Amino acid sequence: MLLLTALALPLLCAAHKDAWSATYSSEGTKPATPIMYGGFNSFAHLPHYHDGCLGNSSLTFDLAVLGAPFDTLVSFRPGARFGPYAIRSGSRRQRPQRGYHPELRINPYEAGIKWLDCGDVPMSSYDPLLAIDQLQVAYDSLISRPIHTESEVRKIDGLSKDGLKHPRLITMGGDHTIVLPILRSLSSVYGPISVIHLDAHLDTWEPLGIPSETHGTFFHAAAEEGLMGPSIHLGIRTRLSGTDEHDYRHSSMLGFDLITTDALDEMGAVGVAKAVKERVGDNPVYISLDIDVVDPAFAPATGTAESGGWTSREVKRILRGFEGLNIVGADIVEVSPAYDTNAEITAILAADLVHEFGSIMVAGDKKYAARLGKERGKDEL
Repeated sequence: MLLLTALALPLLCAAHKDAWSATYSSEGTKPATPIMYGGFNSFAHLPHYHDGCLGNSSLTFDLAVLGAPFDTLVSFRPGARFGPYAIRSGSRRQRPQRGYHPELRINPYEAGIKWLDCGDVPMSSYDPLLAIDQLQVAYDSLISRPIHTESEVRKIDGLSKDGLKHPRLITMGGDHTIVLPILRSLSSVYGPISVIHLDAHLDTWEPLGIPSETHGTFFHAAAEEGLMGPSIHLGIRTRLSGTDEHDYRHSSMLGFDLITTDALDEMGAVGVAKAVKERVGDNPVYISLDIDVVDPAFAPATGTAESGGWTSREVKRILRGFEGLNIVGADIVEVSPAYDTNAEITAILAADLVHEFGSIMVAGDKKYAARLGKERGKDEL
């Protein structure tokens, strides 16, 4: 009798399939379309895990977004610790099935690589030095994993000091201090990193009487530690200290070229991108974008807003010119959602910029792989 019951149970379950599964599930007769405004708050509805990638040490990926909820080292308005949540919320209308970038001709979410939302790094809100170490250890752990798609040809392959392929992260801050532990981590893998820094402020201020690790001095610390190669500031327009351009000279001494906000009027987006490529060359490149590089009319939700910035369209156009560079990582920082509009325009823009980062990385890899394939084909002939 027990044997008959055991044999019959699967048949009974199949016969009594619940109504939702039979009708509206992905395998039902009328599968329901997932809603953009519902579900868990993962970036662009990407796969995610309850305790993130850090809680799943065997999890592999090729490209992932990572939250760094930290704002203990800001100099003016706080709130960037809520940036990762806001950016994810701003990405609700994005999804893998509708991610095609017509200008770059790529859907980065459906390009044959594994994308994940790795969740947030647990960063202390009481001890900033502990928080910085937590982010560095987390970043070290994640980029030391093997990539998921071993067959993927990437332009950055061969740049690492150990000769291995390492996954890439797009980090959502958080205040700008998070870049210091990230550069420490990346430089241990690739050597000195050329930084493309889009910001209203230099962030190379000399730490005179203040800690060297703040959101305005971290590049000074990074330069002193030898973490950076030839780098460049874009979109600078802040007031300087003192009575002359000492701050510019100091930044140049640390290894940064400079393109101000107003220079775009003469150079155009193409000219800016060309100057950037000439500056960073074939070095490993990290893109760091402070949302205040955008004019506060388009991105008001930030802690140290400066009027007269670039439009959201101009920033996107400049970023697309970086396709083909050896990009090993990127971030968007200083989104402080308490100062956003009811329409969430800053959060939506920040989410769109994450999509731009992923698109230029993946598009560059695909074109590089295609070019490599053609060259190999010629060699065989």
